[in-house]
Amino acid sequence: MKKDNNIKDNANSTITWKSILGGDILAHEFFKRQVNLLCLIVVLTIIYIDNRYSSQRELIEIDNLKKELTDIRYDALTISSELTERSRQSKIEDYISSKGTHLETADQPPFIIKEDY
Repeated sequence: MKKDNNIKDNANSTITWKSILGGDILAHEFFKRQVNLLCLIVVLTIIYIDNRYSSQRELIEIDNLKKELTDIRYDALTISSELTERSRQSKIEDYISSKGTHLETADQPPFIIKEDY
C-alpha cells in the first residue's frame, strides 16, 4: 500500500505539459497551498489593466479638450479682430451714412467744463 501512495504522490509532484494542458496542474499540491496568493495576483492584474484603460481614456479626453480649447481660442481671436475692424471710426462713419441719419463727425475736439467751488 505504501508503494501505491508513493506512486500517487510522485505523480502529483511532477508537472508535465500534459498536466498543464489537461488542467491537472490545478490539483497539484503547490497550487492547492497557494490558492489565496493566486487569487490576489489575478485580482491585482485585473485592477492594473482597468487602471491603465481608464488612464488611456482620460488622456484621449484631455487631448480632445485641448483641441477644442485651441479651436475656441482661434474663434475668439477671429471675433475680436472683427470687432476691432468694425469699431474703427471710418467704418462707423460709413455705417451711419449708409443708414441715412443726419449725424456727422464733430469738427472741433471735445473740451472739458470745469466747475470752481
